[in-house]
Amino acid sequence: MAASRDSVPSQYGNGGLIETIGPKYAEIVVIRHGETEWNADRRIQGQLDVNLSDIGRQQAFAVADRLSREPKISAVYSSDLKRAFDTAEIIAKSCRVLEVIKDLDLRERHCGALQGVLFPEAAKINPEAYKALQSDQDDLEIPGGGESFNQLYNRSTSALQRIAKKHRGDRVVVVSHGAAIEALHKRASPSENCHGKVRNASINVFHLSDEDEWSIKSWGDVSHLKQTEFLESVFGGDRKSG
Repeated sequence: MAASRDSVPSQYGNGGLIETIGPKYAEIVVIRHGETEWNADRRIQGQLDVNLSDIGRQQAFAVADRLSREPKISAVYSSDLKRAFDTAEIIAKSCRVLEVIKDLDLRERHCGALQGVLFPEAAKINPEAYKALQSDQDDLEIPGGGESFNQLYNRSTSALQRIAKKHRGDRVVVVSHGAAIEALHKRASPSENCHGKVRNASINVFHLSDEDEWSIKSWGDVSHLKQTEFLESVFGGDRKSG
């Protein structure tokens, strides 16, 4: 299958993928899960459990093959949601990591009453929840049991810090979701925008130091998806599409 032509080049270069990892920081390769049918349909997933599509599995195998040919992966962590966990298992097998460690704090943002709703219909079905999802107000919760961006930010960044403290001097993989990865970007680079939505199966490399200093070494790398289709809309790749 041919790749979309609107691929996003790395914003920070690929230095984090090849340089020697120092003992005072962890290199964490953060990957968004492969594509799902709901991504393609523009249906809001949130924390509902949705399977990878055939294209999503191809994307997972493509990123796994790339990582297997790069420096050793010491551990693989994942959200417990199936689309992320299945992506992580494919990566772990390819990189000869024995198990995938589930962390519920790596889940996607809970989108409340909008979970399962087609995005183009969301404003009509539940205007209040849709307004909250689209809001830039970080402390605004989504009606119907949904999270604010601050709640998502706190749990996802805490998860990455915990992982980093266990793996100083190591290179590890974390498989998560679009809005959660956007939150990680905000923690590492609070004054910079996220450079667009997070693509399915993209590689985003973070360094976390002993002093909990964060830096981004590579962002939005999808060069390994040249033979695989991916969504031009990048639906679900940020806090506002779920």
